[in-house]
Amino acid sequence: MRDGYKGTGPGAITPDGCAVEVYTRLPVGNEPDVIATAAPAGAHILELGSGVGRVTHALLQRGFTVTAVDESAEMLEHVRGARTICGPIEHLDLGETFDVVMLASFLVHSGDVEVRRGLLRTCSRHVAEGGCVLMQREGEDYHTDLPRERVYPSGFTTRIVSAEPAGDGVRSVHAEYEFSGAVWTQTFLSRPLTREQFEEALAEAGLRVDRYLTEDRVWVRAVPMTAR
Repeated sequence: MRDGYKGTGPGAITPDGCAVEVYTRLPVGNEPDVIATAAPAGAHILELGSGVGRVTHALLQRGFTVTAVDESAEMLEHVRGARTICGPIEHLDLGETFDVVMLASFLVHSGDVEVRRGLLRTCSRHVAEGGCVLMQREGEDYHTDLPRERVYPSGFTTRIVSAEPAGDGVRSVHAEYEFSGAVWTQTFLSRPLTREQFEEALAEAGLRVDRYLTEDRVWVRAVPMTAR
């Protein structure tokens, strides 16, 4: 388990506190639609932090080729139809490049600055000339107006219960996932980033914002700084 991370509930828990079974139950959101608007048709996507393949499988159905990377072998056991690679994202070096590199799930907000730098260097290292990096940022209200919950039509609830200061600009976030007959929790570290701080972090890795893909600026299309 990574320092500052924790998970409870039935089944396997990943090093960052995620419960594998929770992610097998969660539906895919709007991620595939957002990605499809920003990626070339039929692109080969390097999905960093694929988990059980919620987004992976939807992208495959849209005609993309996907290489799915996750540090949890238990997560990757659920991925079907994609090449899978198990290992820490921040150290990944496949010696190849991809049309699209995807870093979702707010991973860019890692509480550890060196891990964040490693993640972004991985993105920069693997994006092909003329390609792009698609990232998901935290919403501007992610750490405020808590607790916050979402009740899904199928009858389960997800909650962000708290986001407490943990020092050095980092917050310890506590989340709950409540399904019929089972509850899981996750505690993880998150470093909030203003838009300016986010763009500075990209620049440090040789990337720049091409455009924000959603009105709330949660989804971002970035390109190498050398790209025109």
